[in-house]
Amino acid sequence: MARHTGWQKEAFEALTGARGKAESLSEHAQQAEASNFLKHAASLSMSKSADGLFDPKLVLSWLLSHLGAGAFWIGLLVPIREAGALLPQLFTAARIHALSRRKWAWAAASLGQGIAAALIVLIGVTLTGAAAGSAACAVVALLALSRSVASVSYKDVLGKTVGKARRGAATGLAASSASVVIFLFALALMVAPIERFAIVMGALGLAALLWIGAAALFATLDEEAQDLEQAAPVSFKTQLGLLRRDPDLARFIVARGLLTGTALAPPYLILLGSTAGNGAFEALGASVLASALASFVSSYLWGRLSDRSSKTVLALSGIFGAVALFLAVAVDLAGVSGTIWAIPGTLFLLMICYYGVRQGRSTYLVDLAPEDQRPQYTAVANTLIGVILLGSGVIGALAAMVGPQITLGVFALMALGGAGVAWRLREVETGFGTVTGG
Repeated sequence: MARHTGWQKEAFEALTGARGKAESLSEHAQQAEASNFLKHAASLSMSKSADGLFDPKLVLSWLLSHLGAGAFWIGLLVPIREAGALLPQLFTAARIHALSRRKWAWAAASLGQGIAAALIVLIGVTLTGAAAGSAACAVVALLALSRSVASVSYKDVLGKTVGKARRGAATGLAASSASVVIFLFALALMVAPIERFAIVMGALGLAALLWIGAAALFATLDEEAQDLEQAAPVSFKTQLGLLRRDPDLARFIVARGLLTGTALAPPYLILLGSTAGNGAFEALGASVLASALASFVSSYLWGRLSDRSSKTVLALSGIFGAVALFLAVAVDLAGVSGTIWAIPGTLFLLMICYYGVRQGRSTYLVDLAPEDQRPQYTAVANTLIGVILLGSGVIGALAAMVGPQITLGVFALMALGGAGVAWRLREVETGFGTVTGG
């Protein structure tokens, strides 16, 4: 009995190019794949839109500055959000793995992020100074914990409900769709005749609603229950042992760790622009716009390419990410980084590569991991990347004492190294020589 309507099947085939059944899925999941694919794309579109509206690197930093929180609290936002979303995963994976239907973990995590966004709105209208800063950091920690649960559970649910050769299309489509929302937000920041504080608060309120809506929709996924006997919790030591038993996972973590420079570099690009004369309002609007445009033009394509060879996507993203960072340094040394589109232009190129890294790493990990060990693979990888992010952040901060150009150069070299390691990873998809139905 089919579990999708005719239009759902037509939309699914048009968006993925898939024909026939996905052999990587059970019979139950094959029948529900079209409907589940669209629900994945819609839920993830809402979640990614909320991510962009909430963005601690840009939006929350501006808000706390507006509230007079001080540089100390502003400086804690990104480390708390990034490392806090990754480090707990090694400890939460066992509990998530013990759930027969892991969609509930992702739905609860999305609801938690929605609550966090609503609390930030409350902070914005009631607190100022250090009180606002400390409260916001506590809320971002709650959001980061929710993100850690979402990250561990999502890849496993995706692997159970969408075929191997169309998973990248689902996540890539979601990223491109969400970028439209972020694009409109950026335009509002740049040209709307409305106070910037009101725009930011409205965006944060919308983020809360989107996360809550995503939770409700994701809960309707037709996910087949897993035998709890097969989903017994795995110990901390056993999970770390995956690195020894699967060298491909260890090499992937090295590649992904080196490629974190593409994620850490954007604030230093903004610093180049601000020290050269760009104002805070212009930097906020132009940065959000550059990120949205990069996601819109690249994410779906990266997703389709990742379905064929995610390791190649990682390698290319690292190479061109390094080029973008070296270009930013060259632009600054040439004395033109203060022009209105110099830094946003280089940021646009960098963000295309950042989205490539994000898409490639997600697809590679799902396709590398055995079906019954996806949560463990995801948790080990993300926990270790959290440690690497903290270390890389310290390196970047120390280098920035000399100047942002040095920091960007370090991140560029890291990206090149990551590209080299990624290129030598084992191919886990079909590559570019053959076509498969999934």
